[in-house]
Amino acid sequence: MDLETFLNLPTEEVARIVRAAGPKVCVFPINGTRRWLILEYPEAVAENFVRAYLDIAGRCHVEVYKLFFDHGIDTLLTPVFGPDILERGEEYDALIRDGLSWFARGQDFLDFYAAYDVRVRVYGDYRRYFEGTPYAGFIRDFQAVEQRTASHNRYRLFFGVCAHDAAETVAAIGAQFHQTYGRLPNKREIVEAYYGEYVTPVDFFIGFDKFTAFDMPLVSTGNEDLYFTVAPSLYLDTRQLRTILFDHLYARPKEESDYSEMTPADWAAMRAFYQTNAENILGIGTMYKGVWYPKAQIQSPNVV
Repeated sequence: MDLETFLNLPTEEVARIVRAAGPKVCVFPINGTRRWLILEYPEAVAENFVRAYLDIAGRCHVEVYKLFFDHGIDTLLTPVFGPDILERGEEYDALIRDGLSWFARGQDFLDFYAAYDVRVRVYGDYRRYFEGTPYAGFIRDFQAVEQRTASHNRYRLFFGVCAHDAAETVAAIGAQFHQTYGRLPNKREIVEAYYGEYVTPVDFFIGFDKFTAFDMPLVSTGNEDLYFTVAPSLYLDTRQLRTILFDHLYARPKEESDYSEMTPADWAAMRAFYQTNAENILGIGTMYKGVWYPKAQIQSPNVV
């Protein structure tokens, strides 16, 4: 299979290939939404930013989730909110108040869960952050959407809320488990308690902007494939996702390389590549008016 062939396959065939490789867990934090919205819908933003965010970005979130599921991904983790947003000031207050539970109450989302048979879970330390605050009602919203979709079995969608640091939550899980069963929980039992059901280790992560992988506690092993888009997450399209899937399925070795099979020409090509890029670094960027832009670093000789 070559990339161009893979890019032009029917979606159903791509999904079949992806599923044949085993169940896939993808983490896709949707970032850069505000700049995407301003760039693509400036008039709607000028009229009412919060309404534009909830209506337009909300629908686009749903379309992106469909894109993943249509391509054979059965479990998607998408961190949506961290406690740092609570510290961003008044411009975010209305967005938090109206938007934090949009995925739990919005009709577009609820219709999508029903049509695609999606089971929803909300993971993270949100109870500790929200209980006793004006945001406590969101806890009930999260519980309601979990109950509403509990019988759905085709796909799983996990929303991360305050999932940046699981240490204290895991400690509480261990203490409660020991009190109940008289022993410490194993890792599977901890994962089940944290996420609401068992989640296998992450297969790949798709981020945006600076190279940071985050908000996937307990299921990140260091073996997941990491990808980072140059444009904000909501620009992700079919071609980009298929390019990532092709790399994940075909281009990244699952076993250690067998150097004994390499010819002198292979070693020479490798040396040329490393020498050409000896001072280049993936992840280097520059700041311009508060926005980080990546720098193109790699020069590709004939080896790639």
